[in-house]
Amino acid sequence: MSNPTHCPGFEQFKSLKSFTCKCPACGAEKEIFSDEFDKPHVCAKCKAPIDFSKCSPEA
Repeated sequence: MSNPTHCPGFEQFKSLKSFTCKCPACGAEKEIFSDEFDKPHVCAKCKAPIDFSKCSPEA
């Protein structure tokens, strides 16, 4: 019996990056991970579509 030091499946998620973008309609922030980048996203506050490819990094 093995005793893993982390959850099974951890390897496929360990290199994920987090992205935050502001909604162009209301300014609310939405966070996604790199494996969700190409999927459609909508703002949780106003339901406007958010295009993460048009987001700019904030300092």
